[in-house]
Amino acid sequence: MSAQENNPAADLRIESHVWKVAGVVILGMIMSILDTTIVNVALPTLSKDLHAPISQVQWVVTGYLLALAAVIPVSGWAARRFGARQVYMWALVFFTLGSALCATATSVQELVLFRILQGIGGGMIMPVGQLIMAQVAGPKRMGRVMGIVAMPAMLGPILGPILGGVILQNLHWSWIFLVNVPVGLIALPLCWKMLPHTHAGEAGKLDITGLVLMSGGATSLVYGLSEAGTHASLTAPSVIWPTIAGLVLIGVFVLHALRIDRPLLDVRLYKNRIFSAASLTTFALGASLFGAMILVPLYYQDVRGFSVVETGLLNGPQGLGALIMMPIGGRLMGRFGGGRVALVGLVLVTLATLPLCYIGLNTSVAWLSVVLFVRGMGIGLSFMPAMSAAFAAMRPDQLSDATPQLNVLQRVGGAIGTAALAVVLTRATGPVHSPDNVIHGFQSAYWVALGIAALGIIPCIVLARAERPKDAVVPPPGVAAEVAGA
Repeated sequence: MSAQENNPAADLRIESHVWKVAGVVILGMIMSILDTTIVNVALPTLSKDLHAPISQVQWVVTGYLLALAAVIPVSGWAARRFGARQVYMWALVFFTLGSALCATATSVQELVLFRILQGIGGGMIMPVGQLIMAQVAGPKRMGRVMGIVAMPAMLGPILGPILGGVILQNLHWSWIFLVNVPVGLIALPLCWKMLPHTHAGEAGKLDITGLVLMSGGATSLVYGLSEAGTHASLTAPSVIWPTIAGLVLIGVFVLHALRIDRPLLDVRLYKNRIFSAASLTTFALGASLFGAMILVPLYYQDVRGFSVVETGLLNGPQGLGALIMMPIGGRLMGRFGGGRVALVGLVLVTLATLPLCYIGLNTSVAWLSVVLFVRGMGIGLSFMPAMSAAFAAMRPDQLSDATPQLNVLQRVGGAIGTAALAVVLTRATGPVHSPDNVIHGFQSAYWVALGIAALGIIPCIVLARAERPKDAVVPPPGVAAEVAGA
């Protein structure tokens, strides 16, 4: 038996090259995530400068989301066919080039076209980056490393609105896109130098039928859900028909994928109880996190009258709580398993959402910041442990199928949560925007957010029970201290 096999600490220690790879991956991820939140606060400015109504300008966001939905399903096959390193670098090229072109747009049509180019790159960055880290870290180190890699998802809500507000107050709107260009130019040579060549399995022939069905279904579904957020009724034609079409296409894709040997996405992975439970937990967390994220800035701006920059700062405590707890959640996952840690986190999210259901016209900002901080801590404890548990349950050759599926579920969950809360807020507020009606709308929306978080506890319990003791890496007492202090 080797010295390393006799030394659990050596087995748990993360080599320096793993952290270097994580740093390069994070650089690309944070660029794509920040861009989304920055653009969201710029829509009124874009509407004014490009002489177009908000109904047209919102396609700057919607077009980007549709491009993401279209390319995420093919990211696994692309990683197997061309190598994850090469695909990640090309994704950075498309995103950086798209960012530069967006800054030169002179009309809404040009800007939407260039945003779609950005989305093609952005849709690949997250799943392929996660795939690279899952392969480099290995299952035993998965929780700690992925907890660090997930930090960009929390930095976006903190820094995006603030950075966007500062840019819009002091610079031309083109700088919300130009800020990506130097980051991309720095990230590309670092990727070339530091990212390893990894093997993601045999690609096989591209499943064209599956690509058409899944990409078309995901795109149609995301479009219908995004339209739901702008209508007071879930039965509006532009909501109901794309949503139904998307669900039908995805259902046909599942039947197709079960009949062929090498589908675009291997839906047979859901036979694994851990992966299934972790996937449902990820879906629920996406709905709870991204859905409720629209309520806080709307409350601070529409009800309390704060500026964009002030709103960004006041929106920060939730992201800060998640940022602090994510690496801690990764370490705890190594001892107790992803399911148990995620369950504690999701219960904390649910409990911290309850006070928001009683939000009022003059609720203390300090109290709201504390509640959001605690809610963020719950998100940090639940989000990455659940996803890491899914990765740890997969064989190395299954990771290229698992990562795009988890990303699709997370984004669709976020789209559903956002649409549902937007519709509830609009309907509960009513046509008369009196202070009492507006507060009633926010309270109703937060009750729905509470229900979404509570429903997520169910698959999380299944995940905690499905994980066997050997799925958790439990270091002996002497090693635990070293791991905790790493």
